[in-house]
Amino acid sequence: MTVTAVGAVNALPALAPISTSDATGPSTSGADFGAMVAQGLQRLQQVQQTADDLAVQAATGRLTDVHDYMIAATEASLATNLTVAVRNKALESFNEIMRMQA
Repeated sequence: MTVTAVGAVNALPALAPISTSDATGPSTSGADFGAMVAQGLQRLQQVQQTADDLAVQAATGRLTDVHDYMIAATEASLATNLTVAVRNKALESFNEIMRMQA
């Protein structure tokens, strides 16, 4: 029995370093984290708005595919749950840092 190759295996691309600071200047990771949080909240608002728009269309009979609303509502629910979980974990971490002794 012979085994033949199906196709070529491509190598994974090299990963960029995680650090955002260089040797000459301070780190900007705080600003990056703040921007990331703001983008996440903006995305959550967009997902919620889409679900709300589809709910109105479903209620008025203008929505032809009800599954589109169900998908959008589930996505909005999951995004909200994730946002709340991240917020709770951030508050928990902050409280833990505040309890540390200097």
